[in-house]
Amino acid sequence: MNREEYLKNPCRASSLPFHKMKNMKLPENMAVVHHEDFDEEKYRDYSDERYFRLIHYLNNAEMPKLPDGFSECSAQVGEFTGHINKCYHDIRVNESQMKKYTESDVYDGELWLAVKEKNTGEIIATGIAEVDRDAGEGAIEWVQVSREYRRKGLGEYIVKHLLYLMKGKADFVTVSGKCDSLYQPEKLYRKCGFKGNDVWHILRKDGM
Repeated sequence: MNREEYLKNPCRASSLPFHKMKNMKLPENMAVVHHEDFDEEKYRDYSDERYFRLIHYLNNAEMPKLPDGFSECSAQVGEFTGHINKCYHDIRVNESQMKKYTESDVYDGELWLAVKEKNTGEIIATGIAEVDRDAGEGAIEWVQVSREYRRKGLGEYIVKHLLYLMKGKADFVTVSGKCDSLYQPEKLYRKCGFKGNDVWHILRKDGM
C-alpha cells in the first residue's frame, strides 16, 4: 500500500501508523484483520485481541489548562520508562526500547510530555507522540497516569496538549489501544475529540 492509498482512510487501511506499516513483517503465527473482514471460524485456533483505531484532524485543538497542584517538567528516557512500567500491570518496557523512539525519523522531543506533583516533585503523568512528516501523520504512542492520580483530568491534559503541539506539524493524528483494556483508553481519546469506528483483530496462533 502506498501513501496515497493509506491517506484515503488511514484507520481502515492499516492497524498501524503509515511509517510503521511500511516496514511491518508479520511472523508466521500472526494475522492482523479488520473487523469488517474478520471470520471467527477461520481464526478459531488463534488468540484474539481487539484494538480500536481512531483519528483526529486537529480541528479545535486548543491548549488545555493543567489542573491545580501540578506542573510540567523535563524528564529523561529512563524516567519515562519507569513511569510506564509503574502504570501498567500487563506491559513492561526497558530503557533501550524507549531509547529507540528517540533515534527514529519520527521523533520529536517536544512531544515527550511529563507532569509532576508540585509538592513531591514526583512524575505522575507522561505522554509520547511522534510525527511522520512524509505522510502528515501524528501518532500518540503512550499516555499514562499514576494510579493514585487518575480521574483528575491529567490524562485529558496530556492528550489535548499533544494534539495542540502537533498543530502545524501534522495534518491528522491517529491513536490505537486495546478495546477490552481495564483502563478504557478509548473513552479518554473520544473525550478529547478522536473519532472513528475501526477495530482490528490482532491474532496469534500458539505452537507455530
